[in-house]
Amino acid sequence: MLNRLRADIRAVRERDPAARNAAEILLLYSGLHAIMLHRPAYFLYRHRFFFLARLLSQLARFLTGVEIHPGAKIGQGVFIDHGSGIVIGETAEVGDGCTLYQGVTLGGTGKDHGKRHPTLGKNVLVGSGAKILGPFAVGDNAKIAAGAVVLEPIPPDSTAVGVPAHVVRRNGERTPRPAMDQVHIPDPVSQELCRLTLRLERAEKRIAEQQREIEALRGSADQSGGSQNETV
Repeated sequence: MLNRLRADIRAVRERDPAARNAAEILLLYSGLHAIMLHRPAYFLYRHRFFFLARLLSQLARFLTGVEIHPGAKIGQGVFIDHGSGIVIGETAEVGDGCTLYQGVTLGGTGKDHGKRHPTLGKNVLVGSGAKILGPFAVGDNAKIAAGAVVLEPIPPDSTAVGVPAHVVRRNGERTPRPAMDQVHIPDPVSQELCRLTLRLERAEKRIAEQQREIEALRGSADQSGGSQNETV
């Protein structure tokens, strides 16, 4: 426990320029308090003291504004900066050296069972307000931009941005994206007119076939009527 605590304090000192000393971090940083309270809650959860584990996690949420399910796995040297509004689900895993800013959600989509939440590799940085939703992995050293919504795996050493998130940089280089053709853009009105024209042609063809069938029936009826008159 002490080794983990030292690693967590060291992470704050290395990544937060506002941190002045270990005493200030230990006493005043709510993100560190959330992790400190999560450790015994996780111990209780693993030993099937589920009620006590959830009670401790809810106490931590009340005190720090950070909601970490007691079943989540949190590595060493994890830095929760500011922390307010962070939510980490039951089957989420956060690797060593990760950094989470305020408003981050490591959640599920509501469609999965068992493993429902994401797994962050080592040294992953997740910007404020980002949402990572689903049972997939975010690779080591990846960066998730603020406000991004990640719905699929992110490879290691990548940067993802947007809603839904897409990779814009990998291994320090920008990923090529297809250029948008501003000239040859499909015209939705023209496409709809083509569809209506096709339907009209099919309808006219069907009407013509029905008219031929009606004329053939009339002709056969006239022939049968004429033969009956000759017999009479």
